[in-house]
Amino acid sequence: MGIVINLFLIILASLIFFAVGFFIGRYFLERIGTTKVLEAEERAVQVIQEAQKEANDYKELKVNEVNQEWKKRKREFDAEVTIKNNKFTQLQKQIRQKEVTLNNQTREVRDTEKRLQDQKADLRHQLENVQSRAAELERVITEQNQRLESISNLTAEDARQMLIENMISKAREEATETIHQIHEEAEQKADRIAEKTLLTAIQRISFEQATESALSVVHIQSDELKGRIIGREGRNIKAFENATGVDIIVDDTPEVVILSCFDPLRREMAKRTLQKLLVDGVIHPVAIDKAYQDAKKEIEDVIMTAGEEALSSLQIPDMPAEIAYLIGKMKFHTVYGQNLLQHSREVAMLSGLMAAELKLDARLAKRAGLLHDIGLVLPETEGPHAIAGRLFLQKFNESPIVLNAIAAHHGDVDKESPIADLVDAANVISLSRPGARGAVTAEGNVKRLESLEEIAKTFPGVIKTYALQAGREIRVIVEGDNVSDSQADVLAHDIASKIESEAQYPGQIKVTIVREKRSVAYAK
Repeated sequence: MGIVINLFLIILASLIFFAVGFFIGRYFLERIGTTKVLEAEERAVQVIQEAQKEANDYKELKVNEVNQEWKKRKREFDAEVTIKNNKFTQLQKQIRQKEVTLNNQTREVRDTEKRLQDQKADLRHQLENVQSRAAELERVITEQNQRLESISNLTAEDARQMLIENMISKAREEATETIHQIHEEAEQKADRIAEKTLLTAIQRISFEQATESALSVVHIQSDELKGRIIGREGRNIKAFENATGVDIIVDDTPEVVILSCFDPLRREMAKRTLQKLLVDGVIHPVAIDKAYQDAKKEIEDVIMTAGEEALSSLQIPDMPAEIAYLIGKMKFHTVYGQNLLQHSREVAMLSGLMAAELKLDARLAKRAGLLHDIGLVLPETEGPHAIAGRLFLQKFNESPIVLNAIAAHHGDVDKESPIADLVDAANVISLSRPGARGAVTAEGNVKRLESLEEIAKTFPGVIKTYALQAGREIRVIVEGDNVSDSQADVLAHDIASKIESEAQYPGQIKVTIVREKRSVAYAK
């Protein structure tokens, strides 16, 4: 019984404890929930306040931005309005000025019209006076002519014709004198300009000039090498001459072997071939042929390099490789002992300097001067080398001025530009100065002088002719009774023209006409 009661009490106590715990737990849960709700409400209020603050800040920022943009647009608009107002004000000012100008011009036109009307009336009055005086003068002239006809027994037409003939004769004499004076003045002025231009050009260039011969000298280390060069029974010399086309001379001159050939290119290849053989020390027909082939390859590079160096020294760009090669080939070509490349460079320099002095195109002048003798190195050409050079360069679209200067430098065609005259003059200067070309034989010089004298003797009125100063001057003596002073001037030009067309000569030839009149009387 006691146990049941205890058990009952325990159960009752447990129920009471559970009920108390339930109510206590519920109480605390309600308190905690209320606290969470309050905190959430406070957080919500805080978030709302922060959102309102951010919204207000953002609103204020945007309002400021809009205000700034509006102020900027307003400033731009005000500035644009100001500019337009200024332009409008300026236009109004210009219009007012034009109105004033037009009013002044209108007033001047009215004044001018009035003056013209007054002048027209004055001229009409003067014309009437002149017509009346002309009628009176015509009447007086008619009366005087009638009196003259009756006194001189000549009609007015005959007297007029006689007067006209006398005036024509006098006018011809005065015209001849005037033409002669103008011609002399023009010649003197042209001579001064030409002399100044030529002297300036010649003084500004300097070329070393040496007349080339048909021989080349190769130095050897010792005379023992001459035996190797000759070979057994001369077989090496024969092989060398057959391969190179150059004669080799081995004589008693110490440490020297001479190569002889009229062609400088072949002579240079032979020289290089022999030098290669001497360096290797092995000389036999096979080695000779190999050395010659190597020298032939080297000479191609030498030619191209020489052409490029000539173009570079003259500052001539844009030249095709084929033409540059031919320019380099001029280095191994001579005319009367004068090196063709050196001559062409000299002509180019002279032409360019003279063109610069005369305010012409120096670039074209140098180009034409360098290429003027390119026809001499063209293979298998027919006709004059100047024409052949022009035809060759036409394929490369060369300038017409350059082509004409090349074709005309020996008179094969007419000169079409001052550049052609400059190239011709530079060519004559280069080839005619002392030391430029080999000496002319005495027999050839005598024949040239005789031909010049014979050309001058073909003209009527010529008594004697003399070639002076090694053919640089022709003195012509004419009959004083048959050739007048004016005819002497014409005769000098005619003789000079015929010499230009028929004779070959360096430089220029002066033609001097000597007119002598002798009066003879006898005392008896």
